Amino acid sequence: MTKGLKVVNNRRRVRVRGAGVGLAVVLLATVTGCSTGSSSGSVLGTLADSARPSSGAPSSSAAAPTDGSAATGRATSSPSSSTPPPPPPAAEVSAAPANGTEGVDPLAPVTVTVAKGTLESVRMTNPDGVEIPGALAADQLSWTAQTELGYGKTYTLTSAARNSAGTLTESTSTFTTVVPDNKTRAYSFPSDGMTVGVGQPIAIHFDEPVADRAAALQAITVTTTPAQTGGFRWIDDQEVRWRPAEFWQPGTTVAVTVDIYGKNLGNGLYGQEDLTFGFTVGRSMIAEVDDNTHTMVVKQDGQVIREIPVSLGRDKYPTYNGIHVVAEKYENKLMDSSTWGLTGAGAYRTNVQWATRISSSGEFVHAAPWSVDSQGYENVSHGCVNVSTEAAKWFYDTFIPGDPVIIRNTVGPNLEVWDGYGDFQLPFDQYVQQA
Repeated sequence: MTKGLKVVNNRRRVRVRGAGVGLAVVLLATVTGCSTGSSSGSVLGTLADSARPSSGAPSSSAAAPTDGSAATGRATSSPSSSTPPPPPPAAEVSAAPANGTEGVDPLAPVTVTVAKGTLESVRMTNPDGVEIPGALAADQLSWTAQTELGYGKTYTLTSAARNSAGTLTESTSTFTTVVPDNKTRAYSFPSDGMTVGVGQPIAIHFDEPVADRAAALQAITVTTTPAQTGGFRWIDDQEVRWRPAEFWQPGTTVAVTVDIYGKNLGNGLYGQEDLTFGFTVGRSMIAEVDDNTHTMVVKQDGQVIREIPVSLGRDKYPTYNGIHVVAEKYENKLMDSSTWGLTGAGAYRTNVQWATRISSSGEFVHAAPWSVDSQGYENVSHGCVNVSTEAAKWFYDTFIPGDPVIIRNTVGPNLEVWDGYGDFQLPFDQYVQQA
């Protein structure tokens, strides 16, 4: 029997192609017939082993493919599950001024912008919780405040934005505006709505000294219709003026803005509020006074309308030469020589009628009934222009602020540019050099 098994084992080394099952049946029959005492199970196990392919070698008896992919030689695999895309980034909100900023200019733009999303809402409030007006752009990418802010106040910005997936991002920031060391208010002459004469300069007075004159001038805009060349001159550290190169054209309209709020005018001085005013230039009315003839000639729009005898300042108290401008008018005025330094001998305190001021140093055109006999012949005043009571009232009624009174040929000095409205005493190129 052992010999028979060797035969079977030798045949196991033979690779059989084709009908492997039939061969196994024949061998089984042969072995069974020779076997007398061995277990058929062991032989069958040996035959079963011979029918299996060796490890790692392909088997020619593999089962036939049951699908089309295997028949054509394509490999098959189970489908893998797909990976979901990452979520979109959150909306990024930015505010200007940045959170926590101090000393912010109250005129500085306040904005909120967003990246990777759109703004849903923005709210800005002052320390009292009052909402500050603002506008959201049509594309919802930015918001801008629409009003000036106060000094020394803390403002809060609260915003909400969504990304493309609708995820909400909320943001809150604060900033504080500058605290001025001091503030100044501006006043003007002419005041708003006035009608003035052709010689009236624009005077802007600050109630505190201005250290940065250039900053103040940059805040002032003068618009004339029709357009006329003009320029600035500082009279002192609190008053600046603007005049046209020549007398105003009659009928000119003038608009002035003094945008000093939020502006640093030097040394921590800020404008308290803006000033806006406008005025109109009326007809041309000019009085020309000649000390050689002791006469005043009044011209309206270049035409002589009246001549008036005058008495000017005596040699000891001469009337100043030059272009004076009407500044104030009084029906009654107390003339007190102590206000310009004259006391003792020659001093006076006299009530006069129909007094029209033409300089800050005390020169007036006024009624002087006591000097009527000298009017037109000699100078007997302390520097004023003496005329009759009737002529003084006519002058008072006819002349308005800004009308020039030009005085010539006295023995006195020239009127200073700072004395009243002596701005036209200087040629224009010299006038603007100081500014």
